[in-house]
Amino acid sequence: MLDYEASGPTSRVYFSQRLRLHYVDWGNPGAPPLILLHGGRDHCRNWDWVASRLRHEWHIIAPDLRGHGDSQWSTDGYYNMPGYIYDLAQLVHQQQLAPATIVAHSLGGNIALRYAGIFPDNVRKLVAIEGLGPSPKVMAERGVKPIADRMTRWVELQRELAGRLPRRYASIEEAFKRMQEANRHLSPEQARHLTQHGVNQNEDGTYSWKFDNYVRVWPPYDLTQAELEELWARIACPTLLVYGKESWASNPAEDGRAAHFQNAQVVLFEKAGHWVHHDQLGAFLDTVSKFLVRP
Repeated sequence: MLDYEASGPTSRVYFSQRLRLHYVDWGNPGAPPLILLHGGRDHCRNWDWVASRLRHEWHIIAPDLRGHGDSQWSTDGYYNMPGYIYDLAQLVHQQQLAPATIVAHSLGGNIALRYAGIFPDNVRKLVAIEGLGPSPKVMAERGVKPIADRMTRWVELQRELAGRLPRRYASIEEAFKRMQEANRHLSPEQARHLTQHGVNQNEDGTYSWKFDNYVRVWPPYDLTQAELEELWARIACPTLLVYGKESWASNPAEDGRAAHFQNAQVVLFEKAGHWVHHDQLGAFLDTVSKFLVRP
């Protein structure tokens, strides 16, 4: 039985831009702080397997991003990177966590990398699992689209989501099957755990995912590729860029993005897709544990 099943984390709340945001604290406050940031349409309890292995050496805090898990949804349905970064900055500031070590996945990795570039003194070490965002090729394709076209498409997508009700599942078992379909690498135990912590029960007895549907839409404008590269170059701490060989994500060692970091290493995992920390948990923990203790 895993440690978190016998003694799980404590739920806590903090506030950022008037939003009530949730995080779990795995205890051990005298140890160095380690922040675990989940990806889009996910939740903080997706880190339970990682946290249960590292909790004895670290003070682990895992937040739910705004619009995700048990954190409040944005009142205007608008989710952008400055807001996410501010939430992380407030968590670090309010809980006095700097300099913190951060392990982050996907959207969480994107947030953490930008935060580390803005506040390089606040991050001791950083592990980003497929967190660099779209490949340079995709970014270039987006860049040639006129802003009016991008805004028009964003308005259309927002309207579609405004009329889209959260999907309802008749039972947790039905939601569990959908979770398995989304990631074939997950074991039944992993998929069930992620589902149980990822749904709320509706008044009619059905179940829906906790995340706000509006998080599906990326803002119509963001930093340019050059600005992103500028932030990556400002990251002062040792950085581990983790990728799965079976993922759709572009390898930064091959597409040139890794070259913009002062001190970054790219690690590829066999038989792993986008969720490396689930797909190859043992190998991931071994690699990350060694990286975190390395001088």
